[in-house]
Amino acid sequence: MKKMLTILLAGLTAASLLASCGSADGNSSSASDSSTSSTESASGETSETSEATNRLEEIKQKGVIVLATSPDFAPQEFEDISSGEKTYVGCDIDLAQYIADYLGVELEIQAMDFQACQAAVSTGKADFSISGYAWKEDRAENYELTDFFGKDDDGQVVIVPADKASDYQSPEDFAGKVIGCQNGSLQLSLTETQLPDAEVQLIDNLGSAVLMVQNNKIDGLACSGSQAEIYVEKNSALALADWEFEYSSDGNVALIMKGETELVEEINKAIAEVNEQGLYQQWKEEATELALSLGIDVG
Repeated sequence: MKKMLTILLAGLTAASLLASCGSADGNSSSASDSSTSSTESASGETSETSEATNRLEEIKQKGVIVLATSPDFAPQEFEDISSGEKTYVGCDIDLAQYIADYLGVELEIQAMDFQACQAAVSTGKADFSISGYAWKEDRAENYELTDFFGKDDDGQVVIVPADKASDYQSPEDFAGKVIGCQNGSLQLSLTETQLPDAEVQLIDNLGSAVLMVQNNKIDGLACSGSQAEIYVEKNSALALADWEFEYSSDGNVALIMKGETELVEEINKAIAEVNEQGLYQQWKEEATELALSLGIDVG
């Protein structure tokens, strides 16, 4: 009886040990799974972090860099359908292509509205965005901003009838005059602040406004210096007012996802070459001529 009890106890002990081992294995397996899951999760996060911090490497591996742009702002970016096919052109597009060539990859252009461009960069759907961006503090907080490019040394001016150019020597000379400005434009802001006694008339496009000046329907048209020169050269009835706005600009910037410092550094190297060779202004002049030949307003 004793022997049988001993055997029974031994069996129970063994079963208990086996159950314990099974439980330990189960816990170990669960822990292992959890660890694996955790590792995979960590790996996933690391992968996402890697994507954020090593996007340059990924771009080179894929052989493509994706640009988000809003092609409705000639001469920076606009559509050309003269060949029967839609293509995106402009000085910003030329810059983007230069950057792609510098990195040794293809350029893929994704056209979308202005706000969507910024969202595409912040969510990683696009590698960068060039779309006439000025440097702004909130942009610097939310994105990596490149070095400046396309500095405009031509100023901001007013197109007037050629025989009236010398009549405008000071802001006071514009008192009561009707000055055309595009809504939401830099020129509108400058006119409102520096020519407070002038009357602003909002215009839809610069081409039509130039004709309004020529036909004396408005007294002047606020315009960027580089674009005004083109209009004046093509029309002897127009000239630039002797007075011009007080304005200076360091140029524009490109947007890149926050933390993409390696990509920013490489793009800045390409921008430095562009600035040194004066390529952007050359592209801008060519794009302006193209836009005007296509009947597209520049602004």
